[in-house]
Amino acid sequence: MEEMEAALQQRKIPVRIDPQLADKEIYHADVLVDAVLAKHNTGTTIQDAALVIGVGPGFTAGVDCHAVIESKRGHFLGRVITEGAAIPNTGVPGNIEGYSIQRLVRASAEGIFHPAAQIGDFVKAGQTVAYCDQTPVYAQMDGMVRGMLQEGLPVYPNMKCGDIDPRCDRKLIDTVSDKARAIGGGVLEVIVAKMMAQ
Repeated sequence: MEEMEAALQQRKIPVRIDPQLADKEIYHADVLVDAVLAKHNTGTTIQDAALVIGVGPGFTAGVDCHAVIESKRGHFLGRVITEGAAIPNTGVPGNIEGYSIQRLVRASAEGIFHPAAQIGDFVKAGQTVAYCDQTPVYAQMDGMVRGMLQEGLPVYPNMKCGDIDPRCDRKLIDTVSDKARAIGGGVLEVIVAKMMAQ
């Protein structure tokens, strides 16, 4: 906690890995944003902070958070929802240049994940991009690896482990995506509205 406070004093953003959210009992944040994108609420409550924002499906504004941000690509991406929930998870990723489900890298078996390709690598359809223990995971399309789970995580069959971008533009991996920017804008809109109301 002392290191986090020191970072904040230096106007730096501290990053702490806390899967069980133990810190929320000792560090009372003004704003809590649940952006895990697990497609369901993993335990966030409306009492966790003065302002609780949930991103994507699994949250209901006024029940387990104060506002929900729409995470589904399309016309409503980034929209602030103050009553109700986000569009339910369809299991189908957004379309990029005609590719949707093919963009996903999914676990081929239960086991420990071992990436064979890294973010920014160019891959071909059928190329081994990871292993689940010793079982290979193949790319479904040509493109550039934009997302990939880290080494050593436990995975289950068909779990999303990464994604491939058909645009093959290396600068896209070093910049914020259109989706992330829209969601971030929605979060900022809620925080600013709360500040203006005080």
